Amino acid sequence: MLDFKQAHLVQDWSYDRPLLATRFSPDGTQLVTSAEDSQLQRWDILSGEKVILAGHESWVHALQITPDGQTLISGGCDGRLIWWPLQAAQPVASRTIEAHSGWIRAIDLSPDGARLASVGNDRQICLWDVHSGEQLAQWGQHDKHIYSVLFHPDGQQLLTGDLAGKIHLWNLADQQLLRSFDAVPLYEYNAGQQIDFGGVRSLALTPDGQHLLAAGLHKGSNPLGAVHEPLVLRFNFSDATLLKSHTCDGIPGGVLWRIVCLSDGTAMAVCGGSSGGHLFFFDAEQEKDIHRFALPSLARDMDYHRPSERAVSVHYDQHLRVTHLRAD
Repeated sequence: MLDFKQAHLVQDWSYDRPLLATRFSPDGTQLVTSAEDSQLQRWDILSGEKVILAGHESWVHALQITPDGQTLISGGCDGRLIWWPLQAAQPVASRTIEAHSGWIRAIDLSPDGARLASVGNDRQICLWDVHSGEQLAQWGQHDKHIYSVLFHPDGQQLLTGDLAGKIHLWNLADQQLLRSFDAVPLYEYNAGQQIDFGGVRSLALTPDGQHLLAAGLHKGSNPLGAVHEPLVLRFNFSDATLLKSHTCDGIPGGVLWRIVCLSDGTAMAVCGGSSGGHLFFFDAEQEKDIHRFALPSLARDMDYHRPSERAVSVHYDQHLRVTHLRAD
């Protein structure tokens, strides 16, 4: 039974380069990670044995596995989308698409696994047929790099969030804008360093569909010096009203890289930065985090496997760690 206050590490494996992104297979038996050597790694959850997947020419920040567990899709900073047969003994790329000009920041699969949405630094939103690789649509109305993308559970709407703190809800039938959410507290422009910083790093919808969560950072007084604090914005999904700004006291250097909703409706976000690594937990009632679990090192990404109540995190110290969110 889920009890995040009983969270504890159960597995810890190492690689030979810092890790960037991770996803569970739907059945929870495998993990996929990416690393700073531009390769992917498939891990067996029981043995820790790994298989290397080589095909990208740059770092990979975007990973998704189809609901049937058969196919991995990766999106790289080389602008490529690559399809991999996940269950093959030695997976070899089965399809490669030159999808974006510049970095692919995020990808997401429709609930039925038939369509893939991709976004990135070219400010374009692309929709793909997962089975054929055909591009179904492409459009762009963001002014800044697009950092996050999320299918609505109905499969007919899509959410995208950008560097400037703009979140748009799209009707996929005609790519028309339905609603916008103002997440500008997640954005900073530092005049002294002359950089845009922050952005909507991750999006999540609560299981009841009533709240949209946007995660990232705020108070970026010295972005290049890693002085910025974690922040989650909670919106009423139906009218885009901001309901709460969830903060994390005592974390002067942190970014929330990904946020997901747990089976009880609680939100869990992974934080990494100069203040180390943490899993933070939030509910709809409290402004601040309701619990935090310290990770051994700066974290960069996280995924959650609901049936087993496990979270996997990847770290700059080259480690992959699995946390149980319940007592054994």
